[in-house]
Amino acid sequence: MSERIAEPDIDRISPTRRPDERPVMYQRWQQLLFLHWSFPPEVVAPLLPPGLTLDTFDGLAWVGLVPFTMRGVRPRGLPAVGFLSDFHETNVRTYVHFKGKDPGVWFFSLEAANAIAVRIARAWFKLPYHYAGMELIVGAQGESLAYRSERRWPGPTPATCAVRCTPKGNTSTSIPGTLQHFLVERYFLYSTAHGVLYRGQVHHTPYQVRGADVEGLDESLLAAAGIPRPPEPPLALFSEGVDVDVFRLKRVEM
Repeated sequence: MSERIAEPDIDRISPTRRPDERPVMYQRWQQLLFLHWSFPPEVVAPLLPPGLTLDTFDGLAWVGLVPFTMRGVRPRGLPAVGFLSDFHETNVRTYVHFKGKDPGVWFFSLEAANAIAVRIARAWFKLPYHYAGMELIVGAQGESLAYRSERRWPGPTPATCAVRCTPKGNTSTSIPGTLQHFLVERYFLYSTAHGVLYRGQVHHTPYQVRGADVEGLDESLLAAAGIPRPPEPPLALFSEGVDVDVFRLKRVEM
C-alpha cells in the first residue's frame, strides 16, 4: 500500500478519537468489502453539495463501493430487534472535507435491505438511502463471499451490484498517511437537506484490514450516481468488522 501522504494537509487523527458525548445509536458492521477507483477531481467535484471540498490522495479523487452487513442496530436505551436490527447494506461514496478540516464521507447512495431502516435513515440522518433486495453468500469456511443488491425504491433504477471476492493475507490496522488509512478510517459523514449541510460522527476501534481478490463484479450503482466507472479493476480491501457508536447529526455553520 502506498506510503505517500494524503492531500491537503488535514488532521486525520482527531476524528478517530471518541467524542465527549453519549451515542444515539449502536451498530456492528460486518464483512465489509471496500472497492475503490481513482478519478480526476474534475469528474467527482461537480457532484458535491456547496460547502464540501474533495479530499484527495496524490491529487486524485477516490470513489468507493462498499457492501457489508449491519448487525445489532439499535437506538440507545432499546434492545436490538430481529429483522429491524440485522440487514445488508451497500454504499457508494467519496471523500471530502469542510474548509480544510473534519475529513469524512459523502454518500452518493446507500442501499439497505430493510424498508423501515431506509425511511428512518432518510428522515433522521438526511442520507440518500434506497430499499434494495440483497443477499450475502459466505463460503463454507468463510474463504469466499458473494454480495448481491438490486434497488427497489426510490430510483433511479436500474441500480444493481453483484460481486464475488476472496479475502487474502494477514490483517493489520492502517498506518496514518497511507492510502489504506485514507480510504477506510473515516469517522465523519456529511448530508444535506433543504440547503442545510449536516455532519454526523461515528466511533469504533481501527479496522483490521487485509486484501481481497475480486473474482467477479457486475454493478450499475456508480452509473446510477452519475459516475462513469473506470475499466481498471478496483483496489480491494476486506475487514471482518467493528462495533460502532453513532452520534447525533449536527448542523454545519457555513
